[in-house]
Amino acid sequence: MNLETLAAHYQPNQSAQEVVRQSDTLLLVGISGAGKDTIQSCLLEKEGYHKIVTHTTRPPRENNGVLEQDGREYHFVSFEAMQLLLEEHELIEVNHYGTQYYGTSVEEFRIANASRAVAVGNIDVNGITSFRALAGDAVRALFILPPSYEVWLQRLAARYSSPDELRRVFPERRQTAIDELEHALGVPYYHFIINDELDRSVRVVDEIAHRRNVFNRHDDEARLLARDLLEAIQASPQL
Repeated sequence: MNLETLAAHYQPNQSAQEVVRQSDTLLLVGISGAGKDTIQSCLLEKEGYHKIVTHTTRPPRENNGVLEQDGREYHFVSFEAMQLLLEEHELIEVNHYGTQYYGTSVEEFRIANASRAVAVGNIDVNGITSFRALAGDAVRALFILPPSYEVWLQRLAARYSSPDELRRVFPERRQTAIDELEHALGVPYYHFIINDELDRSVRVVDEIAHRRNVFNRHDDEARLLARDLLEAIQASPQL
């Protein structure tokens, strides 16, 4: 069976599922520019967290003049190695984007469990759906939000070298943000985090990671802001 077929029909075995169910897992998602990468970096500076490093078949990229490193941003593997991981049921989930494959290994959760750490990862909404289907409330799903549409545009602009570059990518970024927000608002299990002040956001996320997966008034208020943000993005013109 080839890699494409394996990935299309892949299901983790019972042993892999049990490893995830025994883990405390914190998964971050959010629209581009919301600040999820920064929040994850701050969490990893604390004791008791283990970063879930995803496997990918794509080559390393240069980000802001710095080349990605194997084992830090991703585990960079060949197509043959990715196929072997699937054949040996060493992945929890796998996704296919363009010509490249991305997957989360069981070993990341074994490492977290051995050190009694919270496994923290930054993935997309499809990945979170897969993890929730496997482990339910053992997986805490957090959706990071900018405090307003205007702040979102400012943060997006800061990621690109020129207004022209931002205008080129904005239609895709806008549609992705709409799709992600619609998905997250359509299910009951996301904690929405308003990232208006970094230290406060990190503190709130850290508290959620170390309590029972329950919701409160602050979650309701943040969900309302997420709806407002979605409406603002949907109503926004092209740049």
